[in-house]
Amino acid sequence: MNFKYFSKNGKILPIEEAAVPLSNIEYQYGFGVYETIRVNDGIPFFLKDHIERLEESARIIGLTHEFDDAFVGRCMHELVKKNGGGTCNLKILLIGGKEPQLNILCLNPLFPDKKLYRDGADFITYEYERPFPHAKTLNMLQSYLAYKKAKEAGCYDALLINDMGCITEGTRTNFFLIDGKTLISPPEEEILLGVTRKAVLYAAKMNGHSLVQQEIQFSHALAAQGAFITSTSSKIIPVRSIDGRALATPPAGLRELMDAYDQFLASCRGKLPE
Repeated sequence: MNFKYFSKNGKILPIEEAAVPLSNIEYQYGFGVYETIRVNDGIPFFLKDHIERLEESARIIGLTHEFDDAFVGRCMHELVKKNGGGTCNLKILLIGGKEPQLNILCLNPLFPDKKLYRDGADFITYEYERPFPHAKTLNMLQSYLAYKKAKEAGCYDALLINDMGCITEGTRTNFFLIDGKTLISPPEEEILLGVTRKAVLYAAKMNGHSLVQQEIQFSHALAAQGAFITSTSSKIIPVRSIDGRALATPPAGLRELMDAYDQFLASCRGKLPE
């Protein structure tokens, strides 16, 4: 679908007018934050949580602006309506500077191949620690290079490895191990706190799962009962291999969690309970 309009500082404009000012040093240096929000049947999913994280990301990097949460939410709803509702991904770009800009685009969602949910996906590892791990910033060069390397290897994504040799997260995904009814996550202070991660943890808790946070060595991942990643577009995808080394066949508990999350998405009307 071709979306004809975008939003710039609250104004709905033709997409042909979307442009990057080359003289703006904030654009040049990537001084900005962003969010990607799933929209189903005109409903932005987990809107409040995404807007709160956008604001938190801006706070972390010192990006001041005058766009309050209500204004940002209103801009999104108006843009989705102007573009005909339906299904899309909203891309929100908040750029800092003397005159901060809030740009919102409607994009066609890219859904993973359905066989990945059945068979699992392959991953590589890449040594890199994101600066400001709790901020979703435009400083994406290393993540881009890691993702590019993963694609060149025929893999779904790259798992980032910190200086202790532990897996932290994917370039655009959160990472978990599963052991029975226990989910194992890298420590929250080391990762981006994904909105889908938050939603999955809620569905998991409702399904009787508990969460343990600990460092995850590569060897630990290989020996686990199962592993999976989460993201807005991916939902929950099992990990089949890392660096060409096969992991265990996804356990029944992971399939149960995937079903529980799908049921939650179908019933939550785009909102996480308070």
